Amino acid sequence: MTDQISARLALPLLAAGQAGKEVTHNEALMRLDMLVQPAVVGLGGNTPPADPRPGQCWIVGPAPTDAWAGHGDALACWTTGGWRFAGAADGLVVWNMSASQPLAYRDGRWRDGEVVAGRLIIGGVPVVGPRGGAIAEPEGGTVVDTAARQTLARILSALRQHGLIAG
Repeated sequence: MTDQISARLALPLLAAGQAGKEVTHNEALMRLDMLVQPAVVGLGGNTPPADPRPGQCWIVGPAPTDAWAGHGDALACWTTGGWRFAGAADGLVVWNMSASQPLAYRDGRWRDGEVVAGRLIIGGVPVVGPRGGAIAEPEGGTVVDTAARQTLARILSALRQHGLIAG
């Protein structure tokens, strides 16, 4: 962290005795407006839109041009004062309004619609957890019905273990 900006969101900090504190304060508010619960109109474009509205944001593509040049993979938001950018950092999650799903920046790239979690809980009930072991294929046996029933029992057990069906 430098003395002029915060470490995580790069918010401009006020200096002791600083004249024109309202400029720095307003810039910090603009960055907060971009970065708190961010939502984007589009992903991966390299050219700024012709007629953006204040508050609209985009994820810039890898080879940006015009006003977006030099800001590849960044969050670009249009404000009454022009374009503002926030560099992507691991852990940044934005809502993709066009796809109605999250976009997460992880391992140096944007992941569209990927959700990484240890388990999924719906209505207080775990429905998907860590992957269970493989279910062996039925083999051998003289009575097909017995082998099929054993395989179905293993499938049901796995579905219960994953929380996909009640036990």
